[in-house]
Amino acid sequence: MASKARDHIVVTSDKVGIPERRGEILEVIAHQTSIEYRVRWEDGHESSIRPHGGSARIERAGKAHS
Repeated sequence: MASKARDHIVVTSDKVGIPERRGEILEVIAHQTSIEYRVRWEDGHESSIRPHGGSARIERAGKAHS
């Protein structure tokens, strides 16, 4: 199942002490070889990201997180 707008993305850091970041996916942009997400982060700012393997997970819209 592909990710879609309103799902949430959680990005983890490979550096010790850096907390994970959570945001709402606003748009999914499919490129020929990758996927880009336009995200509104919990602090309110927006950015576009292309996460690399293992650095992010998708939580389906409506799923509670702890």
